[in-house]
Order: sequence, then C-alpha cells, then structure tokens
Amino acid sequence: MFEKDAPAPLAARMRPRALAEFVGQQHIVGEGRALRRAIETDAVPSLILWGPPGTGKTTLAEVIARATESNFVALSAVSAGVADLRAVVADAKRSRAVGKRTVLFIDEIHRFNKAQQDAVLPYVEDGTITMIGATTENPSFEVNSALLSRSRVYVLHALTDEDVELLVRRALADRERGLGTQNVVLDEDALEALVRLANGDARVALGTLEFAATAAPVDAAGARHVDRALVADALQRRIVAYDKKGDNHYDTISAFIKSVRGSDPDAALYWLARMIDAGEDALFIARRIVILASEDVGLADSRGLQIAMAAQQAVHFIGMPEGFFPLAHATLYLATAPKSNSVGRAYAAALKDVEETRNDPVPLNLRNAATGLMRKLGYGSGYRYAHDDYAFAGARGDLPPAERLEDYLPENLRERAYYEPGEQGEENKLRAWIEERRKPGEPL
Repeated sequence: MFEKDAPAPLAARMRPRALAEFVGQQHIVGEGRALRRAIETDAVPSLILWGPPGTGKTTLAEVIARATESNFVALSAVSAGVADLRAVVADAKRSRAVGKRTVLFIDEIHRFNKAQQDAVLPYVEDGTITMIGATTENPSFEVNSALLSRSRVYVLHALTDEDVELLVRRALADRERGLGTQNVVLDEDALEALVRLANGDARVALGTLEFAATAAPVDAAGARHVDRALVADALQRRIVAYDKKGDNHYDTISAFIKSVRGSDPDAALYWLARMIDAGEDALFIARRIVILASEDVGLADSRGLQIAMAAQQAVHFIGMPEGFFPLAHATLYLATAPKSNSVGRAYAAALKDVEETRNDPVPLNLRNAATGLMRKLGYGSGYRYAHDDYAFAGARGDLPPAERLEDYLPENLRERAYYEPGEQGEENKLRAWIEERRKPGEPL
C-alpha cells in the first residue's frame, strides 16, 4: 500500500541532489562546460535559467546550492514581495559575515515587477546573494536590463525522450525515494506512451506515473500493473508547451508563415495543427492568413485574398472545432499558390517617397471642383476622363496625344515606378502592360 501522507510528490522526491544525478541540459552542465566548472570550483555567478516547464530549472538551482554549500532560499515571484526580498537579504548579510553564501532562487522571475527587480539588484551586484532566477518567458522582454547585465542567461531545452525514459525507469527502481517498494509493473508500450505524451516535461512524466500507479489495480501477486490505457487516462491529453502570449505563440506562428511563404503545404498544415491543438485563438490564425494572402501571394493570385477572407468569415461564423476546415482550406490554397511580395515592396517604395520627399500639392487637374470658386481657381481644369477619351487608359507611352493620359503623380515624382510585378502566376501577365504604360512620352 502507498502511504497516504507521502512527504512530497514523486517528482519532488526524485529531484536530483547532485550533478551526477542531473539528467539533460548537457550543453550547459556537461563535462567541461563553463557552468559545470563554475559549480565545481564554487564560483557560480548570478544566473537566469530560461526554459520550458519540467526541464530542471529548480533542480539545477538546488544542486548548485548544495554543491557550493550555500544557504538555499526559494521564493516564488507569484506570491513574494519586496518585504520578503529584504528579509532574505538581511539573513544573507548575517550568513555572509560568518563565511556562508546564500543562493536566492526566484521562481517565475518574469512575474516580478520593476520595483521588485530593482529591490534585489544592489545585493546581486555586491555579492550579498547569488541570485538564480527561473523563467519560462524570454528574459530579454521580462527582466530589466540592469538585472540581465549582472546575470548569466542559460537556456534549458525540453528533455529528450531518452532523458524522460531514464527518469521514469529511475523512479520505478528507486526504493528510497521512488516507487521501488511498490511493485509497479509498467508495460513497455505504456512507458513509450508516457514518455511521448510528457513532451519533454519530467515533472509531468513522474506525476502521471505516480497517479497511474496509485490507480492501478493490485493483482494476486501484489503487483500494480500500469498499461497504456491507464497512462492515457491518468494524463488525459498530451502536454503542450504553448503560451498564447509567450515565445511559443510567436515562434509557432512564425514557422507557419514561413512554411506558407516557402510553398510547403505539409509543413504549413503541421504548424496550423500545432496551433489549433494548443488552443490558439482561431481568429488570430485567420488574421495572419489574410495578411499572408496579400503579403506573400498578392497579385500572383488575387483569389488568395478572397479565400483568406472567406476563411476568416467562416471561422467567425461556425467557430471551433469545425473551424479547422476553412483554416486548412485557406492554408493549403495559399501554400500552393504562386508567390509575390510585390504588394509590400510597392507600398514600401511609395511610403519612402512620402516620408523623404516634399509633399507637393495635388496637381490642379486631379482636384475635385466642387464649387464655382474652385473651378475659377483651376480645380479639375484639363482633367481627361479615361473611359471616354483613351484607348489605352493611363498610358504614358509614345501614343498620339489624344490617346494618352496625363501623369497622376506630383511633378517631382513623375518618373517614379513603385510597382514591379513578379514573375509568377497572374503577375507575369501584367509585366508587359506595366512596361508599355511606363514608356516615356511627351508631356501633355
């Protein structure tokens, strides 16, 4: 029987106590790495550990404190305030006076406001405390620059499946802290499912294992048999490291956009499915698809914008989960459509002239003559209505004066050419028309 009052969850009990037990993150704590040498020589600077949940941030902080024989104080930025920080600093000063260092671990440091971060800064700078902050958010945006400049930032990666499997097997065998005395039998396919569904999060893997083992029936031999179905039931669904306001949100939509732009329908669908599975706002995805339709397909296939807008309206109308149909429809259309970024390039070129050249008045012939005074001042004078007078509407080329339109740009920009058609799809057909229109001719 399991103890009803277990001192801590399995994940906490199995937390490594020394570097030799630490699993994963060999790129920062492997043999010969700078941080490992700093730990072994008791020269650890203040750190910020940035990575997904369950990758060992808290564990590494505790290992460092134990290895350097320092006092270890843990605070959560969710509940701690400036008063708590001051109390830790006061204790750290007393410990320092007798030659004992203090490691202050701040979990979720990104939740500290500027005043709280500023409160700890002087004591990091003068060495009263060695601060180790843990965050799942990009510290470049969430931690102030002064604190960042006094800390080393280390990026932790999601554990590999091999890492998670090692931790699970270790927990099953450990008779002191794990499940070694509980006679838990984990099927191989259940182990495979557990590792895969944990998605690189050791805490999730061990927590699910413990729950499944607790719920497993005891057979005649006293064994607790955990099969694949029990693992799936204990976990309910795959853990997704996705925050709709965090880095995963931006990284995944970036991968989606680049896949569509690169005409890879398979990758585009995969990233779309990742976002939908993680609960991303469907209308956010739809808005990005509408932008893609003009930014990356544009006039190479103008139907792309129509389909993107239809998808947005459809998602708004039917909602989720069925909304994946129009989103996937538009994604596949845009990914396989010819590509052109001429819309954005043309606008950027025009905007550059707007920002960097004199904004001349609108030519008189292009102004609207709404009143008699305006007509007397020459508003609209000489304007020639293209539909009535010209065989080649808008032409500047070497055509008879009666068949040419005047220029529509201000005089100082008469020779500008902003729109350059691409060579794919429908735009390729526009090239000859645009080139003919832009042929130089005599002023009207």
